[in-house]
Amino acid sequence: MQRIETRDMLVISIMVTLLAISAYISIPIGPVPFTLQSYFAILSGMILGSRKGSLATLVYVAMGVLGLPVFAGGKAGFSILASPTFGYLVGFVFASFLVGRLVEGRQTHSTLKWILVSLSGLGPIYIFGVAYLYMIYNLVIAPSNPINMATALKFGIYPFILVDVIKAVLAGLTGRVIYRALKKSAVL
Repeated sequence: MQRIETRDMLVISIMVTLLAISAYISIPIGPVPFTLQSYFAILSGMILGSRKGSLATLVYVAMGVLGLPVFAGGKAGFSILASPTFGYLVGFVFASFLVGRLVEGRQTHSTLKWILVSLSGLGPIYIFGVAYLYMIYNLVIAPSNPINMATALKFGIYPFILVDVIKAVLAGLTGRVIYRALKKSAVL
């Protein structure tokens, strides 16, 4: 097992903090608000790699579930498990891991590859997010008035796809620059 050093804990803490701050930049547009969290979840994997990046997003999710108001709208606690947005939070962990895994050994990757890798991070976010939205709505929120998968997609992906693609492209561009700067300064 690889040991996490003090500087790693510092960078992980910074990513957790950025995830929490990004949740407060929120525009409610239905059951799933628009936030900058996906940008920082993808960025954490790009900068920290699969293990540490997913650890940062996992710590963020755990903090919120345990009661710290770090989620969109200041939400926190176990009640978030019954929220239609919780699947997106789970998706952040898997997105960080996937993106981190795809860019590990990244010294020679082109900017285009960084962008494509960051775009791949949207997959786990949407898969977990929409699946959980569908499940929680039909089992907890309105079991007497269930929605179909097309409706879940309508509320869980369609309003966000264009902005999320832009955020992912920006994560790819900034992730490459930030990673190189941190590597050059021996932070990573």
